[in-house]
Amino acid sequence: MRAFYNFFIYGYSFLIRIAAPFNREAREWIDGRKNGFSRMEKAVGENENIVWFHCASLGEFEQGRPVIEAFKDSFPDYKILLTFYSPSGYELRKNYKKADYIFYLPIDKPKNARRFIRIFKPKLVVFIKYEYWYNYINELSKNKIPLFFISAIFRQNQYFFRYGAKWFRNQLQKVTWFQVQDETSSALLDSIHIFHNQVGGDTRFDRVLSISQEPVSLPVVENFADGTDLLICGSTWPPDEDILKDYLEYEDGVKIILAPHKIDAEHIAEIQNKFKDFNLVLYSETSESIPNDSRVLIVNTLGLLSHLYRYGKLAYVGGGFGVGIHNLPEAIVYGLPVIFGPNYQRFREARDLLDNGGGFTIIDKKSFRQTVGMLLHDAEKYQHASKIAADYVQEQAGATYKAMEKIKEYLVIQHKEKSIGNL
Repeated sequence: MRAFYNFFIYGYSFLIRIAAPFNREAREWIDGRKNGFSRMEKAVGENENIVWFHCASLGEFEQGRPVIEAFKDSFPDYKILLTFYSPSGYELRKNYKKADYIFYLPIDKPKNARRFIRIFKPKLVVFIKYEYWYNYINELSKNKIPLFFISAIFRQNQYFFRYGAKWFRNQLQKVTWFQVQDETSSALLDSIHIFHNQVGGDTRFDRVLSISQEPVSLPVVENFADGTDLLICGSTWPPDEDILKDYLEYEDGVKIILAPHKIDAEHIAEIQNKFKDFNLVLYSETSESIPNDSRVLIVNTLGLLSHLYRYGKLAYVGGGFGVGIHNLPEAIVYGLPVIFGPNYQRFREARDLLDNGGGFTIIDKKSFRQTVGMLLHDAEKYQHASKIAADYVQEQAGATYKAMEKIKEYLVIQHKEKSIGNL
């Protein structure tokens, strides 16, 4: 099975190289890894105490950020190595001040894993949520380097829990500790005899609480609102945007802030054409003066969405008509009732909010109009949903503390073992 896995990894790498001339993200994926090992070897010092954090992309970075920063505060003498798999994470956070070394993770070939571990010699490794790179896992295990997964989540339909997946389950046995988000994930791991797990929650809730307390002022948004209820629409895709356009045609008392998932020129032009009848404005091209009749503000700038929600009355989170919804916690932390599409089943917070009355799912334009109308015109239902949303974030907070307690435990053990070895 290992040979099959490595064949897949080599094939995947080959396909990305084929796609690179025609796809910007694939090109960044390749270019960002050029001469990577040479740059790593030049950067790292001798005999450094390094802890390695790995994030697949930007979302996982924001999820793991509370732990990274708590670690830096608690262990200032350690160096932090931060790696990303995808360009969307690396390109936006390559200058992150809390990390000492930031690189793309070399693709998971056996020789790459051996060389990477040999260069950095991490004392401890933390992977955020997922990405199971089995050659790296194997190399860490061989070198007796503790490997933690935090904010991990598992589902019954994952390949780990299928018949014939013994090799994959054996790889998970090499992980030192799993902090999982919920009891279901813990039970699934227990069912395949991986008992080194603990329910610790999701560090995203700690992150969004921290963001919500930051003093932020966005004059463009304030002027755009001008006393009107704002529907904040985050991480939208074309099917979401079709529904939003229909709503604007149906209801004239609401303004929309649209922060699409992809902000490339082609998609922004498509959105501009779609909403051309609503005197839309682009955030990147707008001064603080905005026409009073403008009903759509397109935020084509990365990094603002988590702050935008504080200005809203309601939130719509996109992705539910595609591969799955995006980040709900960054909306509900402000007490916004949240609406999303039908593909939400993989997201625990969506299921919880639906059960409790803080979230609402829609299946088409009509159900969206009905849901928004109900929330905007029934003050009692709105207040009920708003309170549930805000309370849910408070109830879920605390995962960072639990993760740090386990990290400290292992570092103390390492320190004691080193002290005994020096006697």
